[in-house]
Amino acid sequence: MPERPLTRLDYCQFLLSSQINYTLTHFADHAQTWSHDTARRYLDGDKVTPRLVWDNVRGEIAFSERGCLLFDDTVLDKRHSRHIETVRRQYSGNAHGVIRGIGVVTCVYVNPETDQFWIIDYRLYAPDEDGKTKLDHVSEMLTNAVHQKRLPFSTVLMDAWYAAMSIMKQIERSGKLYYCPVRANRMVSEHGGPYAPVEALAWTAEQQTSGKTVHLNRFPAGHRVKLFRLAFSTERTEYVVTNDVARSSARLAQQACGLRWKIEQFHREAKQVTGIERCQCRRSRMQRNHIGCAILVWVRLKAVAEQAQTTIYAVKHGLLSDYLIQQLRSPSIKMTLA
Repeated sequence: MPERPLTRLDYCQFLLSSQINYTLTHFADHAQTWSHDTARRYLDGDKVTPRLVWDNVRGEIAFSERGCLLFDDTVLDKRHSRHIETVRRQYSGNAHGVIRGIGVVTCVYVNPETDQFWIIDYRLYAPDEDGKTKLDHVSEMLTNAVHQKRLPFSTVLMDAWYAAMSIMKQIERSGKLYYCPVRANRMVSEHGGPYAPVEALAWTAEQQTSGKTVHLNRFPAGHRVKLFRLAFSTERTEYVVTNDVARSSARLAQQACGLRWKIEQFHREAKQVTGIERCQCRRSRMQRNHIGCAILVWVRLKAVAEQAQTTIYAVKHGLLSDYLIQQLRSPSIKMTLA
C-alpha cells in the first residue's frame, strides 16, 4: 500500500515528541509510515513562513496597551557543519565567540502585567541570499507589528546591537518608547559640550537615581535622550538610553530593561526542547522549514504549559515520564539477576 503524504503536522509532531535526536534518519526509523526520502521531500517542498507562526500564536496572546516588543538575535550552532547553506561565521553570545551558525532575528511580545511572552515574528539572517542586515530585519518586523498586525504596545526593548539611529528614530515616529543599552564607548554630549564615551561621564548621587539627559553623537541637533547608569554588580555596569525623557527613576528603567531577558528565555527554550538547531539538511529551504516548524512546536508547548500552569520543560519531559510509568508497569525488557 503506498505511503500517505507526509504533512507539516506530522513533522511538527516528530519535533514535539522526540527528546534528543531530531534527524530525518531518526524520524524515518521511528515513523514506520514514511521513508527518509519522503521526509526530505517534505522539508524541501514546504514553505513555513513567519506569517504562519503569527497565525498560530495570535489567539494565545493576552494583549496589553502596556505591552512590549523585544528584538534580539540568536545563532543556531552549526560549527561542525561544512556544507549547509545559510551557515556563516558570526558572533554567538552563548558561545562567547565567533562560530559557524545560522542567525535568527526574533521578535517577542511581552505582557508586563501578566509576565507572559510569545514569539510573534522572526527572520533568518542570510545576507548572501537577500542582502539584508539584522537592522533591516528588525525594521521590517517593527513595521509589520505596527501597520499590519496593529499590535497594542507601548515600548520597544532591544540589545545594544540595535541601538542605531535608524531604528530608534523609526520607533519614535511610531509614537512608541524604547529602552536599549549602549556600548561603553558610545559618544554622547552633555549640555552641548564636547562628546565623550558614556563610560567617561561623571555621575552625581542624584543622577545615579534619576539619570541624565544627553545628546547621542550623529543624531539630529536638539535630539535628547535620557541616559541611565545601571550597576548590576562590581563587574557589570550597563548604560541604557530611552526617549522617555520624563522617566526619572533608574529603578523603573532597570525594571523595564529586565523584561528584555524574556527573549533570551525563548531562545534557550527553543534550543532545548524543539531541536531547532539539530537539523542536518544542507539546503537552505529545508533549514528554513525546519526552523519554522521548531518555532511552531514551541508555540504549541507554550500553550500547553500555560494551560497546565507549568513550564515548557515539564511538558516536554513529561512525555518521558509517561514512558517510564508504562515501562515500570509492563517492562519491554525485564530485569534478571543471577
